[in-house]
Amino acid sequence: MVRVFRWLSRGLIAVFALLTLVACALHVTQTEGNVTVAPPEGAALRIASYNVHYIRLDKETGAWSVGDWERRKGPLDSAFKALRADVVAFQEMESFRRGDDGSVNLGRDHLTAGNPAYGVAATGDWQTFPTTQPIFYLKERLQPVDQGWFFFSDTPDVIYSRTFNGSFPAFASWAQFEDRETGQRFRVANVHFEYSSRSNRLLSAALVRDRLKPWIDAGETVFLVGDLNALHGAQTMDILEEAGVVFDRSPAATYHLNRGVHVLGAIDHLSRTPNVTLDAGPVVLQEKFDGEWPSDHHPVYADYLLP
Repeated sequence: MVRVFRWLSRGLIAVFALLTLVACALHVTQTEGNVTVAPPEGAALRIASYNVHYIRLDKETGAWSVGDWERRKGPLDSAFKALRADVVAFQEMESFRRGDDGSVNLGRDHLTAGNPAYGVAATGDWQTFPTTQPIFYLKERLQPVDQGWFFFSDTPDVIYSRTFNGSFPAFASWAQFEDRETGQRFRVANVHFEYSSRSNRLLSAALVRDRLKPWIDAGETVFLVGDLNALHGAQTMDILEEAGVVFDRSPAATYHLNRGVHVLGAIDHLSRTPNVTLDAGPVVLQEKFDGEWPSDHHPVYADYLLP
């Protein structure tokens, strides 16, 4: 009996210690229902990725409808503000209706209106630039230099071309930035791979690898982030690493079924070229905001030191 008691005590102590370490590592606190995150330290650059789920413009009520957006938009703004990031790469920031018409983007417009300190890169006229994967940046620190896109397709430079197996269009957006103070430049590539087709994911990863490799071989600093719909260590990630990036392991589930249910490891990831130093994180912000889940994904972020 004494041995059992000692075993249980040691187990409880170990669990408590682990939870304490996790809490300290996350640097996240709850204050009157609001989530606060410590800012990056010193010259560190905070990069975040966040799948915010599309909005169905043809639905007035129900999941992901316009009515549901009214519930989500305040919490989404709170989540964005809590990140205190220099760069946030979004996926599924789309107000969806049949066809490719991207003239309405409720999520993007809501966040830009409520966060004037941020600009938006990797965006433009929807007829020439897909707008559903914008990259927000802190204007005081960063200046956009260039931007572009390519689709996961046999015709990657044809806008809205369907994926390799003919399913819905999917693509990479990217933006190049310059630090206003130091003049350092870096690119952020933002991807969202298909969830249902492994072959599509592998072919998409190979295309991304081939597009990133010339930049990296030329000595550029590159961040590759987004929703890979693949776990850490999957072949999808192995292919991407052939371009010359290193993935920093997200420590917890990023997809939660819109219910806070965590049954998988992370499928949203952050990576960098080896000339960049990981300063802190990654951190998955598994929190409700204003009492609601803003999306069925959690944001993930990390702090980096540029070379």
